[in-house]
Amino acid sequence: MTSLDPVLDKDGVRLTVEDAVATVTLTNPAKRNAQSPALWRALSEAGRLLPGSVRVVILRGEGVSFSAGLDRQAFTPEGFDGEPTFLDLARESDEALDAAIAGYQDGFTWLRRNDLVSIAAVQGHAIGAGFQLALACDLRVVTPDVQFAMRETSLGIVPDLTGTHPLVGLVGYARALEICATGRFVQAAEAERTGLANLVVDADELDAAVKDLAAALLAAPRDAVIETKALLAGAAGRTFDEQRAAERASQARRLRDLAGLSD
Repeated sequence: MTSLDPVLDKDGVRLTVEDAVATVTLTNPAKRNAQSPALWRALSEAGRLLPGSVRVVILRGEGVSFSAGLDRQAFTPEGFDGEPTFLDLARESDEALDAAIAGYQDGFTWLRRNDLVSIAAVQGHAIGAGFQLALACDLRVVTPDVQFAMRETSLGIVPDLTGTHPLVGLVGYARALEICATGRFVQAAEAERTGLANLVVDADELDAAVKDLAAALLAAPRDAVIETKALLAGAAGRTFDEQRAAERASQARRLRDLAGLSD
């Protein structure tokens, strides 16, 4: 499939597909790509609409900021038109509240699928939900003006859009706690040093750098990348011997596939 016509374009999210690369763009630069439940549903829909040919997903934001986080309208008594307010959600049963938050998380979780490699191209602010959206991706290429921050705690809530697990995995528990509890900015040099950013490039080089990275990822056979990603993603939850066993099982599958002996 080769098309730059949008597969999806709604609620601040646009999805385009060109061969094996899909691009998901946040399209509300006037509000610094602030997020809302409607945007999260659109992100989830983008994941469902991906053709099976897609191997790499690029996530980017239009304008000067990747995403300034949750739209502050969420904190008003009126909230968003047609959406439950935070107070409405708080009055729900535990089961209903859990289901609502799980639905919001769906817009983030598909970016970690083993059959995809996702790249966040991040410039300017990536605050709160914006930080968590960047963390939902496998890789992050950032510009020198990037400012990551987890501001939820200062608002009396917690990060709940899947960002805590990758953050701890990347920077460790102590630094993750400090970043979240203080809400401070993490800028490009620290992001690269601590593993939050894979690469820092000048703003005018961001698109080209991401395109080059996507091409490099596509150069390897798809099944080998899928198996490798699964191995690495599960490593933290396994013992050394369990990881050795997982490597053997994965390699056996690859060798049988290459020999044409797979079921």
